[in-house]
Formats: sequence, C-alpha cells, structure tokens
Amino acid sequence: MVLDSFGFGRYLWSVRPRLMPTTPLEAPSARETSVPLAPGHARATTLVLIAFAAVYIVWGSTYLAIRVGIESFPPFILAGLRHLCVGLILYPIFRRKAGIRPSAAHWRAALVTGFLLLCVGNGGVSWAEQTVPSGVAALLVATVSLWLVILDWLRPGGVRPVFRVVVGLVMGFGGLVLLVGPAHLGGSGRVDPEGAGILVFASLAWACGSLYSKHGGMPSSPMLSVAMQCLSGGATLLLVALFTGEFRAFHFTAISARSWLALGYLIVFGSGIGFSAYIYILQKSTAARVGTYAFVNPVVALFLGWLLAGEAVSLRTMLAAGVIVTAVILVITAPHPAPARAVKDALPAANEA
Repeated sequence: MVLDSFGFGRYLWSVRPRLMPTTPLEAPSARETSVPLAPGHARATTLVLIAFAAVYIVWGSTYLAIRVGIESFPPFILAGLRHLCVGLILYPIFRRKAGIRPSAAHWRAALVTGFLLLCVGNGGVSWAEQTVPSGVAALLVATVSLWLVILDWLRPGGVRPVFRVVVGLVMGFGGLVLLVGPAHLGGSGRVDPEGAGILVFASLAWACGSLYSKHGGMPSSPMLSVAMQCLSGGATLLLVALFTGEFRAFHFTAISARSWLALGYLIVFGSGIGFSAYIYILQKSTAARVGTYAFVNPVVALFLGWLLAGEAVSLRTMLAAGVIVTAVILVITAPHPAPARAVKDALPAANEA
C-alpha cells in the first residue's frame, strides 16, 4: 500500500509486459543470449532487486511500527509528526534542487492531496489500529486497488472494467464481509466493525486523492511534490489532533522509548528509504511488477504482527486474507484497455506507510 509507507501510495494500472520474441527471426541466438551482462547493468539489476525488497518488507513493516507508535502517541499526533518532519526535511532540499517556486495552485493541489492521502488515509489507519491488528489493517488497506477501479469506472469517460476485474471486485468486498461478520464464524471473533469501517473509508479517501493527484497541478518535481504534501498533510493532521483533544492529555515525557523508536522508524525507513526505493523501481521496472507490492505488503504485515506483536492469526483472517489478496492480484494483473503510451499519465503524481 499503499496508505502507509510514505503516506503516499499510487495506483499502478496493470500493463502487460512486452511479449518475448517467438519466431526464429525474432528470437536471439544462443550466442547472443550468452553474452555476459555489463558491470553497470549488473549493478543496476542488483539495485532494482534491493529496492523491491525495501518496498515489500519496509512498507509492510510500517503497519506494525504504527501499532507500536500508538502505544503512547495519540494516533493523529503520531501521523502528523511523522509527515510534518519529513516535509520539513525534504522541502528545502528539493526546493533548491528543483529550482521551482511553488505557486498558489501548486499549494492548493498539495493541500487537497495531503488531506485525502495523509490526513484521512494515513490518519485513518493510525486511528483504526487502536482496535484492529496491524496485519488486518494492511489487508483492508490493500482494497484501495478495488476502490480505484470503481472510481475510475464511475468518473465521466471512465474505463469499464473487464470481467476479470469485476470478479476481483466481488471477491475483494466478499473478503471484507468475511472479516467483519458474522460475529463467530468458525469459532473466531470478527474484526472490530468500527475500526474496519474507518480503514475502508481511509482506503476510499486514498483512492480519491490518488486520482485527483493525476491532474491536480502539482510541481513537475515528484520529490518536491512529496515534500509539499507532507507539509500540508502533517499540518492538517496536527490540527485534527488539536480539535479532537489529543493535545490536552499529551506529554512528551510520557512517550515510551518503543514509541519514539517507532516514530523514528516511520520517518527514516518508511518515508525515506521505502519511498525512495518506490520512486526508483517506478523508473526502472514495469508498472505491473511494481504493483505487486499491493498484495505483498499485507502478507508481510500479517507475518510481522504475528511474530513480533503476538497478534492472533485466526482461521477467519487466513480465509479473508486469501480472498482479498487473490482479488487484488486479479485486479492488478488484468489487461487494461488504455494504450501503452498512456502508462505515464495513468500513474498519479507522487503523493508512507
């Protein structure tokens, strides 16, 4: 996800990779295929693999980091500090590097996307993890891919999903129903309905923000856009914390060492390393391959929650995980009717776990 890692996920429309040559005239000779890779190419391949590992594991682990962080941080303060710190660090760097002076329209777009993606999206995840296990939260957030398909279908001139995607949508929402009810299916309790509802709404907001960001008028520099959205979203989250009364009972001296470490992890690894790796593989790999993080992250989060936080993985959770992950795979890998040249436009502008 998607919602967590930098607070900035993107919807990656599936694009079929270019087919390998199949005729004798097209196929390379055995001698050609045995030519060793140039050192530079080998290094680039290694960096791509490392970057994929970072996106898979680091982004999947941020759900557990949030769970540890809210042990003593109020949820909106945790999310607000995380994103505001990243924005304060990145903005002067990339403002100078890009040489772009953001306009009022740029800041307006950053405010809208920062509110939808970070305040409602990531803030909703942080709030919901007070009652929903981190692994299950990641599983529910993976449904953002389903919302994106629905929203893109419903918009004026939208793309009608193919049958395979419709099957994925039905399966995905069936998995949600399996998680939240009936109350004692298979002898295991359901996920807290209120927390699950917040996560579904957060995923919907994330999808809306992602689609808006495609034409919202952000600066041409992706990382400058990231910094501006972090500043806007982080400030908005802290305002929400103020109006919901989180600051009244908040004292820095009451924050445990575990929660401080979790906040630092979210800033450095989730937002810094994780999102940088995500930007790198977007440039070096295909959209279909990059999109696999949407179903790998929940698996990583479920495993880490069980291993490190003692979160129970019930039969209900396992069944729902299988249904939802399968649904997301169907949606991400389905052929898309848009022409290949539109791939770049189909990716929302840069929007942390």
